[in-house]
Amino acid sequence: MTDSSSKSGLTRRTAVGFLAAAPFAAPAIVRAQAKYPSGPVKMVLPFGAGGVADITARLVAEKLSDKMGQRFVVENMPGAGGVSAARAVLQAQADGQTLALFSNGTAISVPLFKKLPFDPVNEFVPISTLGAFDFLFATSPNQPFKTMPEFIKFARDNPGVVNLGTVTAGSSQNLCAELFKSSAKIDARVVPFRGTPEILLAVMNKDVHVVIDSFASMQSLMADNKLRALASSGPVRSEATPNLPTVAESGVAGFDVTSWNALFASKAVPQPIIAQLNAAIAAAVAEPDLKAAFLKLGITPRASTPADLTARLKSDIDKWGAVIKAAGIEQQ
Repeated sequence: MTDSSSKSGLTRRTAVGFLAAAPFAAPAIVRAQAKYPSGPVKMVLPFGAGGVADITARLVAEKLSDKMGQRFVVENMPGAGGVSAARAVLQAQADGQTLALFSNGTAISVPLFKKLPFDPVNEFVPISTLGAFDFLFATSPNQPFKTMPEFIKFARDNPGVVNLGTVTAGSSQNLCAELFKSSAKIDARVVPFRGTPEILLAVMNKDVHVVIDSFASMQSLMADNKLRALASSGPVRSEATPNLPTVAESGVAGFDVTSWNALFASKAVPQPIIAQLNAAIAAAVAEPDLKAAFLKLGITPRASTPADLTARLKSDIDKWGAVIKAAGIEQQ
């Protein structure tokens, strides 16, 4: 056989081998190059429609739809501890098309429940925070105290008299009140109500001295001078209320309660998808119109790295576990 015929035979064998392998190689190539997202993406929320988390998620979903070329839709699955929402994400295909919205409420649920049927730390991977917000301490304009330092003095001068109104026991607002009691060293009762409207009516009627809730829930009453804000709960003044001092500024050193909302995916979702989502969220929350919409609700837009979000989740689980134990709140 000549060199040329040998080369020709080799070429034919190589071609035949490639064609024989092609049916097996092609799907792998397609999978490797599959575009994400390949269809609508669900953001599953453990809250009902109309609340701060829901509005936050919908604003971000609209931006992500524009940036990623597929619709991002919000699906509300309210339920105790966020169990239904978490299960829906874990049971979905691990392709990044179904995401979970977690919050500091998720961190609270871990120590609040005797056995939470999902593990937010080990069964999920963090993507990014969306935004953060403080709680406001507010009172009736007809109360004798006009500032947070005056309220703290009033509470210390009248032990056992002061009431702090919040929503449900074990909620973020309720635990904020418990932490405030111990941090400010006051003898006060924390009174849980079924919902925000009942608390606001009670504080305006002076049945409770101070209400602790979100800016969004109280802004119209504050604008009408029916409520007076005393302080915000974060470590620094919120961009939404720059003229309102923090609890820490008002004499309770180190006080910090910041609520956050963030997106997570099930642990098996590929890392390149997590990185793509993280970059898209960072770009979305940096846009001026979204920031303006957030601030109207008292929310500061805030993206994060997955590592920072993991650290925050773990830190909040430990923090609120200690508050729950100190307050003697029964596990559910």
